[in-house]
Amino acid sequence: MDERDVILEVKHLKQYFKINHKFTVKGVDDISFKIYRGETYGLVGESGSGKTTTGRSIIRLYDATDGEVIFNGKKISGPIDKATRDYLRTNMQMIFQNPMSCLNPRKKVMDIIGEGLDAHHSYKSKEEREEKIYAILEKVGLDREHATRFPHQFSGGQRQRIGIARALVMLPQLVIADECISALDVSIQAQVVNLMRDLQDELSITYLFIAHDLSMVKYISDRLGIMHLGHIVETGTTDEIFADPVHPYTRSLLSAILEPNPRVAAAKVPVFYDPGELGIDYTKGTVHALSETHQVLAAEEEFTKWINNLNKGGSLWIKY
Repeated sequence: MDERDVILEVKHLKQYFKINHKFTVKGVDDISFKIYRGETYGLVGESGSGKTTTGRSIIRLYDATDGEVIFNGKKISGPIDKATRDYLRTNMQMIFQNPMSCLNPRKKVMDIIGEGLDAHHSYKSKEEREEKIYAILEKVGLDREHATRFPHQFSGGQRQRIGIARALVMLPQLVIADECISALDVSIQAQVVNLMRDLQDELSITYLFIAHDLSMVKYISDRLGIMHLGHIVETGTTDEIFADPVHPYTRSLLSAILEPNPRVAAAKVPVFYDPGELGIDYTKGTVHALSETHQVLAAEEEFTKWINNLNKGGSLWIKY
């Protein structure tokens, strides 16, 4: 039994979007997971799997259709009072995917970063406000003089640093990083991820790290949730997911990771995944535990076949 401190618990979260009276999109369909204080939980899946919708539902940018979200023991889903709303907005922040579109082009960096401070009156004087902004700018590797510039005067990596500074100036306990490196060059991605790790250690931050790049997620995450078509199909520690993937979708994602060695890449056989072809219906699956930390969503028959085949040392890519 894991006795670590749970900072966020998501229970049976659903987020549906009604297109018309005949058609409803199930962006997130009955998912549950926990995030422990101080860790990085990676939420991984292809585009359209429901990762961003999950993050936005947790932080209440979307009103959840059903389910519960509990943050530090407080229920933050459904109707909440002003005190709970203020607590959520100061202790949970989000870093967005596109570092240009999420920054107001008409505002200087000083005012962009200071928006949260202004909204919650988190300073006693103009001088204190400026010092808080200068301090967080320096923590993300920018200079004080950058505070007087506009977003268009920065590179993509610098803009994302501004986005990180805007989230961290409130000293949140949980940060939802939504594809925050996907729009950046590879070399800049490494800089931003290393910065986030350093700030996590320094400021005791917990991350929900949403991404589709498994190689980068492996580097930063402690545990992973693999998401597809609105369902979390497998979850476990990073080592468990990479060493012993059970669900065919997880295996297909891992097979898509690019290999730097051309000989290894040439010998690599891609794994294709089609739940319809395999007869997999997520709504009929239940959560099966392989260990205290490693679980997979599957029907009883599917789970038995995957495990038996794994024990024989064969491929988990089974046709039904």
